[in-house]
Amino acid sequence: MSGGIGPCSDIHLQKEKEEQTAAVTEVAGKPARRGFLSLRQLNVLAVMMVLSASGMVSMEDLGFVVFSIIYLYFISKAAFPQTTPPWTGSVFGQNNRTLRLYMLTSAVIGLLLPVAYIFEGIVEGDKEGIKAAVPHLFLLGSQVFMEGVASTERFSLPVRVFVPVFYNAKRIFTLAEWLRSEISKESSGRRLYVGRGLAVANMAFWCFNLFGFLVPVYLPKAFKIYYSNHKHNN
Repeated sequence: MSGGIGPCSDIHLQKEKEEQTAAVTEVAGKPARRGFLSLRQLNVLAVMMVLSASGMVSMEDLGFVVFSIIYLYFISKAAFPQTTPPWTGSVFGQNNRTLRLYMLTSAVIGLLLPVAYIFEGIVEGDKEGIKAAVPHLFLLGSQVFMEGVASTERFSLPVRVFVPVFYNAKRIFTLAEWLRSEISKESSGRRLYVGRGLAVANMAFWCFNLFGFLVPVYLPKAFKIYYSNHKHNN
């Protein structure tokens, strides 16, 4: 989501390229080898902290994130341990242009546009008007952060799959609440139409992502790879 441009732009662009490659391999099911926190994780962590400090994030959503961390480590030990040696392939292959375009679309619709909408509302003092949009953005940021945690070789492929499925399912409910809130508004103006458009676009996109991609496509392929590899190693 960010990159430096300056006198040493070729170095910065190389770092940005590595970040983009890591982002694709995480969603594609390939563990990324990097430091403890990537630039992308630090970005979304900053957004999460700002939203939490605003007082618009409920204790239920904070508790959900804490539970996801605990459950992630639980299933990695109890149900889906990492194979030996760890599987380091990619579910959808290397340099998948369709996947890159899909991820870019998800980042724009789900993260960048809602960030701009919410922060504009904070600047204009429309805290009540953006309140319903905050849970989606907070949980999506938490999902991105947790995907980074789960993408290391410490966790098996089914555990990495668990993160987007778990969070996407939760966010469907927050998106439904956001959409109801936008429709019930009686005001008019640019922000009203922008808010409604974002709510509708996110509801449509993330419903498709869960029911049209993660569950019928990504989940079966990931489990097939995991159990085939597990059987081969045994």
